[in-house]
Amino acid sequence: MMPTTTRRLMLSAAAALALALPMAQPAAAQATAWTLDPSHSQIVFSYNHLGYSTNWGMFSGFEGAIQWDQANPAASSVTVSFPVRTMLTGWEARFQHFMSPDFFGAADDEMVTFTSTAIEVTGDTTARITGDLTLNGVTKSVVLDAVLNQTGDHPMEGKPWAGFGATTTLVRSDFGLGAFAPFVSDEVQVQIQIEAFQG
Repeated sequence: MMPTTTRRLMLSAAAALALALPMAQPAAAQATAWTLDPSHSQIVFSYNHLGYSTNWGMFSGFEGAIQWDQANPAASSVTVSFPVRTMLTGWEARFQHFMSPDFFGAADDEMVTFTSTAIEVTGDTTARITGDLTLNGVTKSVVLDAVLNQTGDHPMEGKPWAGFGATTTLVRSDFGLGAFAPFVSDEVQVQIQIEAFQG
């Protein structure tokens, strides 16, 4: 079923932005604030259902803050949080099952949070972002493989903009969400696409 691990992805995605941005810009004197664009930031997760199919879910519309130090990318940071119940599955019965005691047992105000702890630049447009993901009351360290998509002035918004992608694999049982494993895969594949603007 849909694991909570997907949330850590999205949180990691935000961290990925902090990492990716420094890779593509010239050095600057100090950290600057960047804000995630909730209308163009998404986390998509997938898992195998009994060997018959691959099922998908998504988180979208989340917000986060990034402090991007271009001169010293390792000093950059990102924090993200969003309600568990913003999960999208495309089928109301599946969503209700994920929110049941079989999985999250999530209250309306239960949040998923991510805080970056380290950034490692691995290439001109790639990086690895490590951070603490708290999901279902459990905090685990996760690593996100990030790629910078593009930076520059947004043609409509007229301000500095950046976009990147990231991927990771999460193990849902690490977060107390292992119901029906291994028939429903314990591993969840996560894909993240994020845009952010300066200010």
